[in-house]
Amino acid sequence: MAEAVVALHYRWIVIELRTPRELDEMKPAGRLVASVLTALREAADVGVNLLELDALAHRMIKDAGAESCYIDYHPSFGASPFGKVLCTSVNDAVLHGLPHDYTLADGDLLSVDFAASLDGWVSDSALSVVVGTPRDEDLRLIETTERALAAGIEQARPGGKLGDISAAIADVCHGAGYRVNTQFGGHGVGRAMHGEPHVPNDGRAGRGLKLREGLVIAIEPWLMAGTDQLVQDADGWTLRSVDGSRGAHSEHTVAVTGDGPLVLTARS
Repeated sequence: MAEAVVALHYRWIVIELRTPRELDEMKPAGRLVASVLTALREAADVGVNLLELDALAHRMIKDAGAESCYIDYHPSFGASPFGKVLCTSVNDAVLHGLPHDYTLADGDLLSVDFAASLDGWVSDSALSVVVGTPRDEDLRLIETTERALAAGIEQARPGGKLGDISAAIADVCHGAGYRVNTQFGGHGVGRAMHGEPHVPNDGRAGRGLKLREGLVIAIEPWLMAGTDQLVQDADGWTLRSVDGSRGAHSEHTVAVTGDGPLVLTARS
């Protein structure tokens, strides 16, 4: 789930860095999130209801002895506690899609965002897939978010700047002809789902927070095919493109280490 940009009214913000031992402790949560998204990608098919996908994730959370990060989540930009364990955004929905009684149809573009806490540590990840017969433009949109994610991850190295990650994401997106919304983006991850720093999907290389070993962040490029403007559904959560164009979303939880970026939510 993407973090909303909020105004900072304090000179200093707290950014927690994780020890190597803590990073090892975070790995099971990352593997769980990866396994749930892999199962959901395989389960998503024509005729499957969004509530069935949410129920599948709920069972996997329970079986693992984990906790949902979404079900009681109620930030200022949400109308009420979320109430489900997945974000399922279909077609012109791109973020915070609230699972509801909708049966997937041939050609639907589905984005799934999922976070869970295991043994006190959180991981967060997202993917997009086309159900049934794909459209070339949808595949291109998904592929661009995935390339942008990979480019951002590559910059998550000690000594770099947060702006290096943001600029790398934006270079891929703009290079493919898409506009980038900066209202929602990536975020710090640790004991809670959302923490500092905010990770915009556009920025200037060489600017911003210096990246240090032990920083753990969710990097999450998302795009809409024809616009960078959003509108919120009456459910108080689901965000859609203002022009009805389709959206895609890719995300991983990544640790900055001396050996390079460590993708905690890597899927096989």
